[in-house]
Amino acid sequence: MSRFDDVFERVIGHEGGYSADSNDPGGETNFGISKRAYPKVNIRDLTLADAKVIYQTDYWDKIMGSALPQPIDEFVFDFAVNSGVQTAATALQGAVGALRDGKIGPKTIEAVKRTPGRNILRLLFVERAMVFALSPKDNLYGRGWFARLFDKTELALRELACLS
Repeated sequence: MSRFDDVFERVIGHEGGYSADSNDPGGETNFGISKRAYPKVNIRDLTLADAKVIYQTDYWDKIMGSALPQPIDEFVFDFAVNSGVQTAATALQGAVGALRDGKIGPKTIEAVKRTPGRNILRLLFVERAMVFALSPKDNLYGRGWFARLFDKTELALRELACLS
């Protein structure tokens, strides 16, 4: 099983199945894939296998997950899935002192490798918490978002400690 497979299994556990919540900015969603972002996809009939392809291509690959060290890879991937690739990429770049252009490339990866993982996680946590707290939907979804953030932070810190 690849690192992406492991990470995907944990992240998809937070996304849930089909939903047509009128308060959700994504509108109709399934496995976290929204009709707003993928208007040509039949969301109701989306399979987990098809969702996994979307997650790998449009999230994992765009954040260069395979080039990021553990557990930064999973933390940034989950951030991208929950708040958008550009938001997560910009936050990572800010955490490592790279140019905040919203696209992770070789310079960002090098800056990640030079920065202690705990420092990166701390700053990413703050950025992600601010995204949630400043969202107009915080009163509806904030408790779930923050619970997910806590779970991901706890997992990342445990994994970081094991890797040290």
